[in-house]
Amino acid sequence: MNKQEVVTFGEILLRLKSPGNNLLSQANQLEMSFGGAEANVAVSLASLGLKANFITRIPSNELGEMVLGLLRKYNVGTRNILMGGNRLGLYFLETGALLRPSKIIYDRAFSSFSEIQPGMINWNDVLREARWFHWSGISPALSSSSAQICNEALDVCKKKGITVSCDLNFRKNLWKYGRKPSDIMDELVQKCDILVGNEEDVQNVLNIFPLKQKNNIKEKKYSDFISISKQLFSKFPRLQHIGFSIRNSISADWNKWSGLLLDKKEIFRSNEYDLTDIVDRVGSGDAFMAGIIYGMVNFPENKQRIIDFAVAASCLKHSINGDFNLARVDEVENIIKGNTSGRINR
Repeated sequence: MNKQEVVTFGEILLRLKSPGNNLLSQANQLEMSFGGAEANVAVSLASLGLKANFITRIPSNELGEMVLGLLRKYNVGTRNILMGGNRLGLYFLETGALLRPSKIIYDRAFSSFSEIQPGMINWNDVLREARWFHWSGISPALSSSSAQICNEALDVCKKKGITVSCDLNFRKNLWKYGRKPSDIMDELVQKCDILVGNEEDVQNVLNIFPLKQKNNIKEKKYSDFISISKQLFSKFPRLQHIGFSIRNSISADWNKWSGLLLDKKEIFRSNEYDLTDIVDRVGSGDAFMAGIIYGMVNFPENKQRIIDFAVAASCLKHSINGDFNLARVDEVENIIKGNTSGRINR
């Protein structure tokens, strides 16, 4: 069988957002949509033309049916989604402006996904057509049982020779069941081929910090990432590639955005993009992750093109409302070519 499928695993949430830049306390109504890191990656990959299958657990009610319909609308496979439990997790979003940052409040305790149990998913069957498996640090943060299920999946991936990627996605408000991130994540990352995150994720999740060294100011940031990467490659020998998204926030709606991709020999830098008047930055890291997966699948030997594609794809996400990046390949390629004026295509 020709294995072509990318499988992602995690929780999908109902997103409730105050209109515009209003505070939640000002809102008389909330805008409803859906999102979640691993679902975002799956939708982005499907929009880019890859075959994507999303694995989660959702309640068997109207909200669950809405989730299935939405994912199918965006050509994401839903055949292995588990139905069960009592509620869909929620998150509330307040979009920042100027000097006021955005704010997210989670309401996902006792959700269908957080109560998922080991053995519920037949990973041998779920991964039968998979060439790639993606998970993030959010799932093992939710509960001990979801961490165990991640471990089950990674063991099957190893037996089947499936490429595994992880986005560290540190969420300090989720680790509440008595375990530190490094207690869980060290073992799981040992089973990964590709790791993505930012400098703070690596420090908070894996307790790895840049080594002190003399640098000129211009190159200090890159030297820190190189230092962190060397430690990661040493601690996790299976890792082949590490990706870093780099955000310089001038204000809530003005960021500078770039990325790095490293293997064990070289470092590849993207251009830095100046993103003003950001529409919605939630999900941009997931768009970056999806861009790396897309590049690794379609042009694995061209590392520079991979990081350029991932950063351009995630730049486009900043212009799209909602969690999902719906950008197509031709739109991403236009950004890489320098077509960033926003002029109307006719």
